[in-house]
Amino acid sequence: MLIEVSSLDEVGAVRAALAAAVDRGELPDLVELVPAARTVLASVAPGGNLAALPEVLAKADLSRPARRASREVRIPVHYDGPDLELVARTAGLAPDEMVALHSGAEYSVAFTGFAPGFGYLVGLPAPLVQARLDHPRTKVPPGSVGIAGEFTGIYPRSSPGGWRLIGRTELALFDPHRDPPALLVPGDRVRFEAVP
Repeated sequence: MLIEVSSLDEVGAVRAALAAAVDRGELPDLVELVPAARTVLASVAPGGNLAALPEVLAKADLSRPARRASREVRIPVHYDGPDLELVARTAGLAPDEMVALHSGAEYSVAFTGFAPGFGYLVGLPAPLVQARLDHPRTKVPPGSVGIAGEFTGIYPRSSPGGWRLIGRTELALFDPHRDPPALLVPGDRVRFEAVP
């Protein structure tokens, strides 16, 4: 079942309400929750059902952001991306001011998608909220740190992409041999650390 809502806060509230219902045994067949920008996908085991889901959602207070335990992940970043000067200029900042602004904020992983390990991080300071590139690149290197709209994120592997690239990290964002495979999961708090 795909649940559509109006905001990222509501996505978090729906996800939290459904996870709590699973913990209470109210949705025994629910096996996976997949949050996105304005939706939550609730998946059931084969033959399962979500008959209780509408009642759980009716009781949920979507006006209150979800509170849950999170971990902090620190990401070392070489701020040397090809769009660094463009992002700084568009924000009305010097490049070093832009780096200080981006690395000084605390972000939260709102959801993951696009590619395994790609986290959409919210908390971007207002001057850095910028449009995607007019012409996407055909190849973005893995580890590239970018900005698009209200999000910042890191490309876990080489792929096409239209985000403005401001830096790069050497951390592996996705490793199928690691448990869990993705470095970032929804709810994690993220801090970028500028490194030479």
